[in-house]
Amino acid sequence: MIIEDTVRDPSTYFWGRRTSTIDWCEENYAVTNFIAEFWNTLTNVTMVTMALLGVYSSIKHNQDKRAATFYIAMLLVGCGSACFHATLKYTTQLLDELPMLYLCTLAFYSLVEIERKTRYGWKLPAALAAFQVLVTAIYIFWLQNPVFHQIVFAVTACGAAKLGHSRINDKRVSNEARRMLVRLFVLGHICMLSGFFIWNLDNIFCHQLRSYRSYVGVPLDALLQLHGWWHILTAYGCGYLLLALHFAKLAFLGQDHLFTVKYFIGIYPYVTLRESKKTE
Repeated sequence: MIIEDTVRDPSTYFWGRRTSTIDWCEENYAVTNFIAEFWNTLTNVTMVTMALLGVYSSIKHNQDKRAATFYIAMLLVGCGSACFHATLKYTTQLLDELPMLYLCTLAFYSLVEIERKTRYGWKLPAALAAFQVLVTAIYIFWLQNPVFHQIVFAVTACGAAKLGHSRINDKRVSNEARRMLVRLFVLGHICMLSGFFIWNLDNIFCHQLRSYRSYVGVPLDALLQLHGWWHILTAYGCGYLLLALHFAKLAFLGQDHLFTVKYFIGIYPYVTLRESKKTE
């Protein structure tokens, strides 16, 4: 999606003229001379914060290395997205889009190899890595169309989601763990679908939204930056789904009874140890 910026001459931009194949609905350099899309950049704080909490929790409790790995991948998505929206350059656009594919692939691999002993050895990660190298090469050198990225991302994400649903119903998962997994998956899907709905509204009604933002003025115009809300909702959606993956791994290792999900400052969920019950 490319919507011509109407705020000022592109030659005056701090980062220079746009080279990305996408330019979203937020007016460029409207808030500060140093950030192309201010609100679209700022709203990535949600994903970065949740990813850092996941990395911290995984390392603190000495859990499986894959748990920290997919939180690090989530962190790269958030940082890459912030860089892209701040600069609107094609190179930073790749930093936003490609880590999304890699994160979904890591989630898929972790769901397949969820048990303590791997089933496919080096063959599965090699095949998945080769697939991602092929997709990356096609996207960079041949088919530089965001629709290609969106299709591959949707297929990979749906595959991971379907596999995740099957893990919930595995007989080795306790009823208590299953209830937790269902809650996390439902919350994750609600956030993702809500974000996707808002993302489409932002694309379809951009001209009307720009008019409304101009009418209400600062600071209320920030509430009508729908792509920013897409960032927040997908951050929670991704966060909840990765928490479900994290908790599913704990369930298959027989450690789910030791952990639970809590909220940092009441809004950011993360996996942590249960508090031991006091006995009189």
